[in-house]
Amino acid sequence: MTSVSTPNILLVMAMHDEALPIIRKLGLKDMGYLSPSYTFEHYSGHFNGIQLNLIVNGKCKVFKVDQIGTQASTLTTHLGIETFNPSVVLNAGTAGGFRSDSAQVGDVYLSYPTANYHDRRINIPGFKEYGVGVHPTYSCLGMANDLGLRTGVVTTGNSLDYTEQDMATIKSYNGVVKDMEAAAIAWVAQQHNIPFLAIKSITDIVDGEKPTEEEFLENLHQASESLSKQVVRVLQWLTEGGV
Repeated sequence: MTSVSTPNILLVMAMHDEALPIIRKLGLKDMGYLSPSYTFEHYSGHFNGIQLNLIVNGKCKVFKVDQIGTQASTLTTHLGIETFNPSVVLNAGTAGGFRSDSAQVGDVYLSYPTANYHDRRINIPGFKEYGVGVHPTYSCLGMANDLGLRTGVVTTGNSLDYTEQDMATIKSYNGVVKDMEAAAIAWVAQQHNIPFLAIKSITDIVDGEKPTEEEFLENLHQASESLSKQVVRVLQWLTEGGV
């Protein structure tokens, strides 16, 4: 079994509450803000002798909420890559799953084979395909089999809810995890030719009966704890070539 070359791992996350269990489990040190111009939180430490840098998008200076979505994630990832020159980029976070895929709250998925967008509608030849995007993710089937984790296409948009057009797009490429960051982070990693993998824990069932915002808030703690356990196992696999 072959692992990626991992002298330096970059982990990008959107929300502080999602990241906190991972920070605690790995004993990462708070390094302050990554840049004086932005509120991007930087935590650092070692895992199995490997340098690990975790960046969280931080709080919006104006609205005082977590900077979820593609905008901040693109910039945090770019700054992280430019600063730390990682060998692999991981995006850990919570997301929506689908009843049609038998997803349950707390399930953890690995992105494969791509991360795409579902809400960038540009109905002009060439631009249409660019809007959806096809950003390859790390070939993780062996890892998923070893760890007993599910895999699938992660679909990204900047809204918590969805439209009928969004859902049609998601179904067109068999998306099974709906989030707000992965494709943006994957795009940045792709520009730098760095392997990318998303690790997503399910907080809500997109095609279920409960309103997404209620289910997300109810299950954020449970999903974040589940996420932290699997992130540690993924790091073990990457640094040891197996479990």
